[in-house]
Amino acid sequence: MARLIAIANQKGGVGKTTTAVNLATCLAASGQKTLLVDCDSQANATAAMGFSKDPGRKTLYHALILNEPLERLLQTTQVPNLQMLPADKHLAGAAVELVNADRREYKLKSLLDPIRDAFDFIVLDCPPALDLLTLNALVAADAVIVPIQCEYLALEGVSELLDTLMRIRRTLNPNLEVEGILLTMYDERTSLAKQVATDLRSFFGSQVFQTVVFRNVRLAEAPSFGKPIIFYDIHSKGAEAYTQLAKEVIANAEKRAGTGARSAYSGG
Repeated sequence: MARLIAIANQKGGVGKTTTAVNLATCLAASGQKTLLVDCDSQANATAAMGFSKDPGRKTLYHALILNEPLERLLQTTQVPNLQMLPADKHLAGAAVELVNADRREYKLKSLLDPIRDAFDFIVLDCPPALDLLTLNALVAADAVIVPIQCEYLALEGVSELLDTLMRIRRTLNPNLEVEGILLTMYDERTSLAKQVATDLRSFFGSQVFQTVVFRNVRLAEAPSFGKPIIFYDIHSKGAEAYTQLAKEVIANAEKRAGTGARSAYSGG
């Protein structure tokens, strides 16, 4: 059964979509059957995977609001072992349309649960706000990866998010775990980035991934070409970082399962 991981941070611009797209790709490249779900009406993850805007394409909106069967909406991607459930601008209205729905916080969970056996990992790219779509993702998820940009007030921001996650555990999803905190956009030239990283590791300990995503031009360019970083520049620091993150996530899954998930990685 798939491990369902939400990539969430209510702060925008921290590398959330970059992490969702590239983690899902690297998991798939390792031999893991993976599904990437774009839960954001901006549809940046959809575009970053090379899908152009298409008014005729059915998306997560059609499943959540119009009850379209999920199997009909999954898209084959350029990456072997990776399928995608795309988003579009109509998702912006989904939060409003779901307000009066029965068990509205569980709509996404009810969609994904029946297909979990078909995948090893399901990665959810959440909107940059704690709205009803993000709440649906966190209720559906087994765990959360929190990308944190190494800048001023990062520690305060992640503390607030973890408080929110604890409230969700108490009320809606008692099994929700923190998969890890991921340091992103790390600039090794600045003392501030080093200090923030030190503070986060000191405060959160092993909850912080060993992998650090450095600020990287190639990583920033890749979405405009509709390619994950390992397809755009396999030799870049960004490709190296997300390959390493996928290894950490797979290793975590193997620990939980005893022998668990398959891993085909033999090296970087």
